[in-house]
Amino acid sequence: MHRTKVGICLILLILLVTGCGQTREIFPPHEFVKFSGSENFAENNSLPFQFPLDDNRIYKGIISCHFVVDGMTSRGREYHAAEDYCQNPGTPVYAMADGKVSFSGPMGGYGWLIIINHPQANIYSLYGHLSPSRWEEKRGTEVKKGDLIGHIGDSDENGGSEKSPLIPHLHFAIRRGQRAYYPGMGEWRWPAGWVGNYPVDMGWMQPSKIVMNQTIPEGGYTGPPKGFIFGWWLEVLFVFLYLTGGICALIFFYKKSKQQFLMLYSGIFIVIAWVLLRKGAFSGYMLLGIGVIFFVIGVKGLLSIISKKRQKGRSNGEN
Repeated sequence: MHRTKVGICLILLILLVTGCGQTREIFPPHEFVKFSGSENFAENNSLPFQFPLDDNRIYKGIISCHFVVDGMTSRGREYHAAEDYCQNPGTPVYAMADGKVSFSGPMGGYGWLIIINHPQANIYSLYGHLSPSRWEEKRGTEVKKGDLIGHIGDSDENGGSEKSPLIPHLHFAIRRGQRAYYPGMGEWRWPAGWVGNYPVDMGWMQPSKIVMNQTIPEGGYTGPPKGFIFGWWLEVLFVFLYLTGGICALIFFYKKSKQQFLMLYSGIFIVIAWVLLRKGAFSGYMLLGIGVIFFVIGVKGLLSIISKKRQKGRSNGEN
């Protein structure tokens, strides 16, 4: 028995060493494109796309961080799913194509983030590190190609701070499908800038290449390259945990006639749901629904208890 355990441990050790010794898969590098003629994209209404900054600045080559370049982040080695364009704070940022603003608000290390759905091409564009102190386009607004949507933020408001300033730049990304096709958390989250998997496999596309090609496939670009479970498994897991915990709490508090705690629990659910929805996590809708149901059940339970106490008081008074 002892020899068997030793043998199993040796096999696991060999597999571990072999796995660690494997070389990382080499992916295609960033494809360099010629920007010749791009300065005319904004003025030509027959073209579907333009660059989000003044095209003459793009033409001068201001890409500071290329698409699919790899580097070290706080999570380890990852790939850049966008192109970074360095420019001065306050530089205007324009919509790359006709569409509808799907998200506009503060988002972690992005400062102010704007996302636009472009259903005619079945893609969405992402604009990060914008200024929260200057004007920005609101969520739900219909925009046309070249419409002003925001400005590049200062180093202390674009995702950086006074202690840790961030070089002013625009984080520009394009992805297959619409924002709602992707979850709000996990590796496949819709606002991801650096990802562990190869960005192309996750639907991200090289922005400069898409804009310079100026073509939309018939019916638009194909949607997310993976099935539902690959992108949404973490979101599904959280919803399952919320639902399981909520049902258990509901049964416990209701049987113990602790409706006031049930209402408190519903308040906590609603607050957490609000935070998740602000971050774009769709599991927030499930949590909000559970919170509302708990609140309604709690109110009905309290009203029932109050009614019973009144009836009991009346009975004692008559006696």
